[in-house]
Amino acid sequence: MVAPTIDKEVMQSIAADFCGDLIEPGDKSYDDAREIYNAMIDKHPHLIARCANVADVIAAVNFARDNGLDLAVHGGGHNGAGLAMVDDGVVIDLSPLKGIRVDQAAQTVRVQGGCTWGEVDHATHAFGLAVPSGIISTTGVGGLTLGGGHGYLSRKYGLTIDNLIEPDVVLADGRLVTANASQHEDLFWAIRGGGGNFGVVTSFLFQAHPVHTVYGGPIIWPISQAEELMKWYRDFIADAPEDIYAWFGFHRVPTGSPLPEALHGHHGCVMTWCYTGPMDKAEEVFAPIRQLGDPVLDMAGPMPYPALQRMFDQLYYPPGLQWYWKADFVKELSDEAIDIHTEHGSSLPTELSTMHLYPINGAVHDVAASETAFSFRDVTWSRVIVGVDKDAANATHLKQWARDYWAALHPLSAGGGYVNFMMEEGQDRIEATYRDNYARLVQVKAKYDPDNLFHVNQNIKHRT
Repeated sequence: MVAPTIDKEVMQSIAADFCGDLIEPGDKSYDDAREIYNAMIDKHPHLIARCANVADVIAAVNFARDNGLDLAVHGGGHNGAGLAMVDDGVVIDLSPLKGIRVDQAAQTVRVQGGCTWGEVDHATHAFGLAVPSGIISTTGVGGLTLGGGHGYLSRKYGLTIDNLIEPDVVLADGRLVTANASQHEDLFWAIRGGGGNFGVVTSFLFQAHPVHTVYGGPIIWPISQAEELMKWYRDFIADAPEDIYAWFGFHRVPTGSPLPEALHGHHGCVMTWCYTGPMDKAEEVFAPIRQLGDPVLDMAGPMPYPALQRMFDQLYYPPGLQWYWKADFVKELSDEAIDIHTEHGSSLPTELSTMHLYPINGAVHDVAASETAFSFRDVTWSRVIVGVDKDAANATHLKQWARDYWAALHPLSAGGGYVNFMMEEGQDRIEATYRDNYARLVQVKAKYDPDNLFHVNQNIKHRT
């Protein structure tokens, strides 16, 4: 499939005042430019506007709006549902916007919208600082932040949005505004969890925290011990000190990986750790953890925080794989749920398919559900079931496995799911994710984007 090009006269209206690259079907760079993290997505936009500056972003927004074209925004391109691309429309590609400035005295960092978290970690680590983000360093700053943002530092310092001081946003009418606690407060509230519904965020100002060396990494046990370990983990993480974080997952060790060859292809269950407390206490903290079951691989130890963030980038999840996601928030991990997990987690369809339980308690619970658009402040975990493989021929099999696993567990969940882990699943699912905050999101959407220009996302639809 090749998307038709835009009429030359129409193109002139943006080309005359655009500093970046305007990429159309037929251009040598077109296919590379439309590639995103999830290779299951294959979309063909009319135009990819690779923006060199904020003025380019404004020009591209105005162009799409004035010509009635669907509009998508590409930051890091990690969105599982492929919402960084759009068929027959315009893509605003922020990838050239790489500016990062750390204010060491204020412990803040200003980040442009094309950055990845690995680039932010590199900049802040030099000053002994970090911003809470996810667990894969190639993830884009914009998408992760706008959906909420949880990862290794969340139990200690909250969600990424809890550390967002202000964003600069290009609105649907082409205006650039700054939203914070004292101006455009309603927009600031909505952006923190409401996704890309309200505009294009060209830069973020974050609060950073003292984080340099952590004690982290995975410990893997045989799959036969999954039930015992999940029950221990369930009880441990509920009351663990905020200095310690661990996500639980089912994995098979990838064939050809640098991990011990004897483990390649084997099913296991893993807890991946991040301890930010005193390093001289770390071995004492981990001593009882190492007494659990019979670990087959223990990679936990002191390391720079960015090294932990990069650990799974290439080992498990480089760009270009087939992905299918199903997610839920979870309050309790009952014995019934553990039985379902062990059944499905013991039969992963491919070496790269997985299930992760990410804890979002601790400091995340210190913020009320009504303070940001992210509403699930009363749960313990964000769960994601992911079918992943290199081979497109396995796509149908991956989807069915993930759907069956999710369907078995969903009745035991809290109802909604993390928007950054959702495919395109319908309006009911979106409303269930925002719960009581949805009505307020609708009001903000109607104010800042009355014609729903920004609809290529987990869309908030205002009622007319």
